[in-house]
Amino acid sequence: MKIVAITTSTPASSVALADGLRVVASAENVNARGHADFVVAALDFCMRTARWSPEEIESVVVDVGPGLYTGIRVGISVAQGIGASVGAQVAPASSLDALALRAATGRRRIFPVVDVRRGEVAIAGYSPLPGGVVRDYPIELTTPERLVAMLSTHREETLLVGDIPALGPGALAGLRGVRVGRPRYPTAEALAEAGLGVLERGEAPHPDAVRPQYLRDADVTINWKRLRSRFYPPVDNG
Repeated sequence: MKIVAITTSTPASSVALADGLRVVASAENVNARGHADFVVAALDFCMRTARWSPEEIESVVVDVGPGLYTGIRVGISVAQGIGASVGAQVAPASSLDALALRAATGRRRIFPVVDVRRGEVAIAGYSPLPGGVVRDYPIELTTPERLVAMLSTHREETLLVGDIPALGPGALAGLRGVRVGRPRYPTAEALAEAGLGVLERGEAPHPDAVRPQYLRDADVTINWKRLRSRFYPPVDNG
């Protein structure tokens, strides 16, 4: 299955092409304000690198958050544009799932952290399994102070990954059994893996039904149709 994966929910934008679990091209850039321009250029670069034609794309996996409002909307709009243009299915995947998949631990409980601004972070809990992870603590919005308080009473050895600087300087000082690891940001390569199961089970929703996972009201309003038309202009069948 030929997959395009897109993540734009954090300051790091990432695009990858994968044939099943085998990544054939990828590109990444860290710039909180440059998601749209980068994704368009990165898609073109990856398609040329892999020597894929648009008609070969079977599926798109897109990061629906949680994360940065504008970035998430850019990624979803591009994914839906690809789906409409070539008839590819579009599967949503979580930024937190992608982070947990790349956490390097075989025994510690994993808590990925995504900065959603306004003094809050998104978290979820995962247990490592052979070949992957399983989410066993729901995605939720919290403050750095509440997260630290929770970790202080947590008896399991824990690995924190993601945007740890968002917790503030010295926030984790004195916590026992808590380690910090990589990655800081989700990648499209991990996202492709996170969404593959949904695609293989035929559980991808209609592309227009893919929606962001904000966990709260958005900061701004964006015209989806206008943004999507920037990447994939309407086809004139006249």
